[in-house]
Amino acid sequence: MEITIRQCSLDDLKALQALSIETFNETFKDQNSPEVMQDYLDNAFSDDKLEQELSRTGSAFFFAMADGEPAGYLKLNIDEAQSEDTGADTLEIERIYLSSRYHRNGLGKHLINHALANAAQHNKTRVWLGVWEKNKPAIGFYQKMGFVQTGTHIFQMGDEAQTDLIMEKLL
Repeated sequence: MEITIRQCSLDDLKALQALSIETFNETFKDQNSPEVMQDYLDNAFSDDKLEQELSRTGSAFFFAMADGEPAGYLKLNIDEAQSEDTGADTLEIERIYLSSRYHRNGLGKHLINHALANAAQHNKTRVWLGVWEKNKPAIGFYQKMGFVQTGTHIFQMGDEAQTDLIMEKLL
């Protein structure tokens, strides 16, 4: 399988939307009610919301391409675009998702390494992310990639406040 990483543009909105809905649903549908999931998917991945995110200064989306097909994606934030004020020396991985068809093929490692390289290019010394405390496979993956837990924050999913672990890696 040929793996490449490429930055998304506004022209990729529909492909990004489809992949975002697919991967978020695959990851979290069993832990949330269908109504809460649908409401989240409709709002978080609407055309308007994704267009704003794709156009935001300090944010960038990247597709992980497997044999020329989008298999996963990554959203990075720097400076004021970060979802938490973690300092000027940090880069945030806000989203990293792979289609379940591509799990265990090294794509996640490619995306993390791309994020680390992007952080270095922007002279950042730390990379951080939030991961749901119940997402044990993701937590294990991040630990394997050298991330350590440094705190927590709340991710609002419908009327449920879910706890995300803040994990960080020094460059």
